Amino acid sequence: MDVLDLARLQFGVTTVYHFLFVPVTIGLSLLVAILQTLWRTTGKNSYLRATKFWGKLFLINLAMGLVTGIVQEFQFGMNWSDYSRFVGDIFGAPLAFEALLAFFVESTFIGIWIFGWDKLKPSIHLACIWLVAFGTMASAYFILAANAFMQNPVGYQINETAGRAELTDFGAVLTNPVVLAAFPHTIFASWMTAGVVVIAVSAYHFKHERDLDVHRPAMRLGVLTTLVGGVGTAISGDALSKVMTSTQPMKMAAAEALYETTDNAPFSVLTIGSLDGRTGTPVVEIPGLLSYLATGGFGGQVHGIDDLNADYQALYGAGDYAPYIPLTYWSFRLMIGFGMLALAMAAIVWWSTRHGRLPSRRWFWPTVMWMAVTPFLANSFGWIFTEMGRQPWVVFSLFSTEAGISPSVGMRTVALSLAGFTLVYAVLIVIALKLFFKFAKAGPPSEEDALASASGPSDDPDKPMAFAY
Repeated sequence: MDVLDLARLQFGVTTVYHFLFVPVTIGLSLLVAILQTLWRTTGKNSYLRATKFWGKLFLINLAMGLVTGIVQEFQFGMNWSDYSRFVGDIFGAPLAFEALLAFFVESTFIGIWIFGWDKLKPSIHLACIWLVAFGTMASAYFILAANAFMQNPVGYQINETAGRAELTDFGAVLTNPVVLAAFPHTIFASWMTAGVVVIAVSAYHFKHERDLDVHRPAMRLGVLTTLVGGVGTAISGDALSKVMTSTQPMKMAAAEALYETTDNAPFSVLTIGSLDGRTGTPVVEIPGLLSYLATGGFGGQVHGIDDLNADYQALYGAGDYAPYIPLTYWSFRLMIGFGMLALAMAAIVWWSTRHGRLPSRRWFWPTVMWMAVTPFLANSFGWIFTEMGRQPWVVFSLFSTEAGISPSVGMRTVALSLAGFTLVYAVLIVIALKLFFKFAKAGPPSEEDALASASGPSDDPDKPMAFAY
């Protein structure tokens, strides 16, 4: 293992860890906004208690996401300075919009929402949490636009004298076909993740039969969100796979370990053979499915790894332009598999709790709670596939990952920072889970406490703002 491997490992660890919190933040912000809207429109205090309860869990997750997200930006200057020098003129533009516009809206209005329960008019206070929800989605868009340039560079020119890419069309960066396909896929996956979290926490209270008037509507909302998010993830994923095939055909070939160009290419659910998939016997195989994912037709042609590698060698010079096949093959399947498990779980919970039913089997609710890990695993494997499938490029067809490493950073420096980040993140995850579980188990506030802190504007202008949590 050399300094490049360690730097890549460090970036992967910090990215996957950070992305554990991002989908929950995006999804829960919307669900909290919906719950508060239901309270304002129906007047049912159970929705207010649910808003307070899930608002607290949302804030815990938001705080962890902010802390871990800051580390991501440091990575570019620590281990990837040559990458930052090459692409900074383009990569920095959407990230600046994310910080100055989306994150500004998100952070400002979440503060107003927390402290404004008894200071703002109900309609204005409600608008604050909706602005937070839109801010989180806008933030995701700008970050995905920056990442999309790495997958499919557009809107740039190469300055040969400076040796870097320079922005020529910011609109092209923001309307990159990859970001237009990846954004709905990410948002739907975030809704599915947040929905499963709501189902799992509500399942704990169903198991103990506590505050069902609060948790039953929350669970139904979680089920609906998971089903909509799961179906949307599948549909948007199909669109994203076709964009991926047109922009990065090697990634699609690597997803199936397809070495020879094939018409009516099958999709193997499971294959037994060599680690790189060059030889093997499919155990479960769906004819034509890979062709459909890649081209939209079951008889479509999918280019193989060997043919694409030969084409890339003619274009970019000698070398191996295929990613690590075992990782791309299995991460693609695990992403789909865990996502389907989450969707199936939501459908089972919906069927089991319809018409006010309460399943009595002892294993049911614990199983539902443990299933909360499935969307997180699906998201993590999805990002691993997305980033590893692009290798050996850090910016596809323009800049290799090897060329992006900081020239002055040695093995010892990267190893120490990797060990430090891993240790700190291990402590943070323990703290985050303890806080989340503590307040999740405590349940919603009483009706009296919830109403006391949501009384609306006071007649006393000197009354201090109330910290709602």
